[in-house]
Amino acid sequence: LTGQTITLSNFGMMAGLHASLVVAPPQVAILGAGRIEERVVVRDHKPVVARVLPLSLSFDHRAVTGGDATGFLAAVIASLQSDCEKQSNS
Repeated sequence: LTGQTITLSNFGMMAGLHASLVVAPPQVAILGAGRIEERVVVRDHKPVVARVLPLSLSFDHRAVTGGDATGFLAAVIASLQSDCEKQSNS
């Protein structure tokens, strides 16, 4: 793939949590970020309050497989979590 391939959308600025995103050609995917909220999550088998960023991903199945899209989203999540952990440890 070359040129513009993905759009990033921040609908969280408008208080949105999740969205059904529409891919606009020539893009092959759109990744949206919702509003960060504090939620109870489980860490080390204990409930804790954490900031959670909801992400939505839509993609064109003609250009990207579900496996590739899932791998991309997993990499984005891992990168965000790593950056957050680095900031909290400094």
